Amino acid sequence: MSSPSSDVATTPVSSDPSVPVTGRALPGGLAAFLVFFASGAVLVLETVALRLVGPYVGVTLQVTSSVIGIALAAIAYGAWAGGWLADRRDPRGLLAPALVLAGIATAVTLPVVRYAGEVLRGGAASAILLLVALAVFVPAALLAAVTPLVVKLQLADLRRTGQVVGRLSGIGTLGGITATLLTGFVLVAALPSTVILLSLAVALGLAGIGLGWYLRRQAGTDLPGPARTRAALAVLGLLGAGLSTVAPNPCDIETAYHCARVTTDPHRPSGRTLLLNSAQHSYVDLADPKHLEYAYTKWIGAVADVVAPAGQRLDALHLGGGGFTVPTYLSATRPGTDNVVFEIDGGLVELGERELGVRPGPGLRTVVGDARMLVAGEPADSRDLVVGDAFGHLVVPWHLSTREMAAEIRRVTRPGGVYVQNVIDYPPLRFIRAELATVAAEFTHVALIAPPEALAEERGSNFLIVGSDAPLPLAAVRARLDEVDPSVSLLSGADLTDFVGGAMVLTDDYAPVDQLLATA
Repeated sequence: MSSPSSDVATTPVSSDPSVPVTGRALPGGLAAFLVFFASGAVLVLETVALRLVGPYVGVTLQVTSSVIGIALAAIAYGAWAGGWLADRRDPRGLLAPALVLAGIATAVTLPVVRYAGEVLRGGAASAILLLVALAVFVPAALLAAVTPLVVKLQLADLRRTGQVVGRLSGIGTLGGITATLLTGFVLVAALPSTVILLSLAVALGLAGIGLGWYLRRQAGTDLPGPARTRAALAVLGLLGAGLSTVAPNPCDIETAYHCARVTTDPHRPSGRTLLLNSAQHSYVDLADPKHLEYAYTKWIGAVADVVAPAGQRLDALHLGGGGFTVPTYLSATRPGTDNVVFEIDGGLVELGERELGVRPGPGLRTVVGDARMLVAGEPADSRDLVVGDAFGHLVVPWHLSTREMAAEIRRVTRPGGVYVQNVIDYPPLRFIRAELATVAAEFTHVALIAPPEALAEERGSNFLIVGSDAPLPLAAVRARLDEVDPSVSLLSGADLTDFVGGAMVLTDDYAPVDQLLATA
């Protein structure tokens, strides 16, 4: 009786369909360039993707995380697919098409995102992920396939496998680093996203065509695929570029931080609305600088009117410029007021001067930079009024919301001076409660101005925190609010304590602003 194994063939049969690579390896310089270029192009896509999707879904931690996650997924799947194909077909016939297709996909990204963005605007997490995937996944996956194809062509000597793979991997990483720094520090500040992406698409297409010509010449054969296929790809690329020119563009200009647009109020010819990433941020009346359109600006104006009656000058510091509505109001109602505005986006300052009637001078000085860094350089006890109105899309930047930042603001505020901070929150109002607790940890007296329906967690809204080391003139503030917005609530004392409850104090070590703002 034979053993069970005696009926099994002992000669191994390989099912590996690998295709051996024939011909010379790619020159080392060309291989390095391809890996460097393809890896860098992925990081350009990833960086610019934030600018593309921002006008539709905002620029929040969730959006940033989605861009990084989708890009990494594309790299992973692209590298896996590229390696799988490299073992089944001659990589020489795949490299050039991968670059050309990546160029076409990059060109098509612009119209796809802009048309889809209009449909997915302001959506939930699923909308964010879908829009980011449309912006990044296909071109990034095609580009990620380049490295394993190049590696396969370089592995002529298996004794040098580790050296080849390590060298090309390092070069790819350097390409990504270079592209990230170049895009973040130079390209985004100098060029619109449309120009960056179309230029990248053209560069990828030309690189693919040039590489195809070189490999065809080296091998003495034509590239695989009929001429009509190549013609179809060329037409598709031109179509993508053409659609980019007619796709809806939500920006008048792109600054280093925002997609910005200024629109005219159809009901008030002199009224101008500043939209940043498609969200309304400021309203300015060019003919009447005393006009305050939005409720929260009326609340700030009411507090300022109590801090210093009309005609009495102030030393005011503004964290965030936007449309410069409040500084302009203070200058108009209190001649001689010294307004210093910290605005991180120099492009907004230029836009304000060009289209919003901003006139720099002795009473209005703008400093371009991060408010957190600039406040630290301000003299102690130098300001009567500090206005916090800085936002990244609709979110207060986390480093401007902490106790350490509040301490710097208190240091700059004179005894008896007032700090007002504009905050946007949505039910269940976790962020405004935490921010109130944070401001109250530094300022002795705190009050809150907000619509009653927002306090009842019926809808999202602006909230205005008012803080001072001196007792607040609440009766006078209430009387002034009754004149400009009688329906709004003013919370202080025990009512405010009950509203805040046990909310956390935000610190530089722990300030989960985006998570506190999440509605689910």
